[in-house]
Amino acid sequence: MGRHATVAGRQASSAAARGRIFTKLAREIMVSARSGSDPASNSRLRLAIERARDNNMPKDNIERAIKKGAGELGGQAYEEIMYEGYGPSGSAILVECLTDNRNRTNPEVRRAFQKGGGNMGEMGSVAWMFKKKGIIDVNLANAKTTEDRLMEIALESGAEDVGVEDGLASITTEVTDFSSVRDALLAGGVTFERAGLEMIPDTLVPLSGDTAKQALDLVEKLEELDDVQRVFHNFDISEAELAKLGL
Repeated sequence: MGRHATVAGRQASSAAARGRIFTKLAREIMVSARSGSDPASNSRLRLAIERARDNNMPKDNIERAIKKGAGELGGQAYEEIMYEGYGPSGSAILVECLTDNRNRTNPEVRRAFQKGGGNMGEMGSVAWMFKKKGIIDVNLANAKTTEDRLMEIALESGAEDVGVEDGLASITTEVTDFSSVRDALLAGGVTFERAGLEMIPDTLVPLSGDTAKQALDLVEKLEELDDVQRVFHNFDISEAELAKLGL
């Protein structure tokens, strides 16, 4: 578990949790729709809509969020902020927020870091450890394609790298090539489990035992905040350690 954690990528365990996820997804759609309400010509909006659909967000909610973002309906104006900080053992954490009041969000994020045993850093303190990349995850058992065909489509359409392990393929792209690779896979009939732009760490920090639990608890505290969209980190927690923690 070295790449990232994201609220919208998890199953909601309760109605309240699902409502919180829908709120975050709606904000992302609203901000994305500022650049145009047509997903065919707005790749960020298209991705936001797909994430919402993947999380079973009702169609009416999606359409309302698009209209709010495009200015057709009234709504708050959200700004994007990326907070940076440190977790256990000097691990690095990026907290992606959408907020209508940074004077509320800043202290909330700071308190979550403190309660979780971490520290919020200054701008630029850990961001240099990450690069923004396109990530497409494919389960070959469900992908309706072969590994060779998948690699052929991905690499010919501009993918930077294709890694395959235990039947799971992870395709990495530059931000500028993400849409073309994703569209090529769709055109080739390939189904994938997840696709989006993420902050990928250059190096990982191995964590185990109580330290691993503390790190994951910190991420959970951050993800529970209403203004937090996604949390990225450079934790390296083995499958065995996760099993010990019941995850």
